[in-house]
Amino acid sequence: MSSTCPGLYCGKTLINGSFESECGVCPRGERTNLQKICEKCTESPELYDWLYLGFMAMLPLGRAVLHVTALLECGVAAVVTLLVNDPVGQLSIRSCRVQMLSDWYTMLYNPSPDYVTTLHCTQEAVFPLYTIVLIYYAFCLVLMMLLRPLLVKKIACGLGKSDRFKSIYAALYFFPILTVLQAVGGGLLYYAFPYIILVLSLVTLAVYMSASEIQKKRLVVLFSHWLLHAYGIISISRLDKLEQDLPLLALVPGPALFYLLTSKFTEPNRILSEGGSGH
Repeated sequence: MSSTCPGLYCGKTLINGSFESECGVCPRGERTNLQKICEKCTESPELYDWLYLGFMAMLPLGRAVLHVTALLECGVAAVVTLLVNDPVGQLSIRSCRVQMLSDWYTMLYNPSPDYVTTLHCTQEAVFPLYTIVLIYYAFCLVLMMLLRPLLVKKIACGLGKSDRFKSIYAALYFFPILTVLQAVGGGLLYYAFPYIILVLSLVTLAVYMSASEIQKKRLVVLFSHWLLHAYGIISISRLDKLEQDLPLLALVPGPALFYLLTSKFTEPNRILSEGGSGH
């Protein structure tokens, strides 16, 4: 099996007057080039990488009834995560380019050059997209444990004791699930998240509009679905060709307008009344 692991370098070392081949794993923050030499990751994340990180950062917001506190905790956790990652103390990160799905799963590509000895090359070839999400979830959990009881006591003083802490209990289950999801399916989510966002925004919008009447106070929910829909479209297009991709955003209100124009034809009461009258 040839060396196909993006985190494995191979070179020659002078030993006892002769050059001998040497292979190993690149340090964290580096990956191999075409010549199998480790190079430091110095590039900035692409727009698609930031959108992926934004998607993973938004997932914890769906766990809490008290969205204001969850937004505060996740916002602080995101800032702290950026500050502790390389370069430390800056709201920016350096990264390696994601080239293929296998970059996320280097542990599955341990080569055996002589078909006897296995070279283990488990390494973060997609630095830091894999670990930064896990670090972010850890900070979210810590901040939730520190801030949530105080904020819930102030904001939700009208609720019962059991109701106040339901969001905390839910998070204690939700964060481990998100951690396993990132650890096992991070690479799959990286390529699939735009379509996941589009499908979920359409499904939840259809459920919301069929279950409630459009009112001014509920327009916030409608606009939030539009933002998610736009997020998904931008993630798919990546805005590579700005003049061609921006008009696609005009499709954002399309599903809501389609529902408003056709809902009168599919109203259950009307269908039952027409069925009863024999039409």
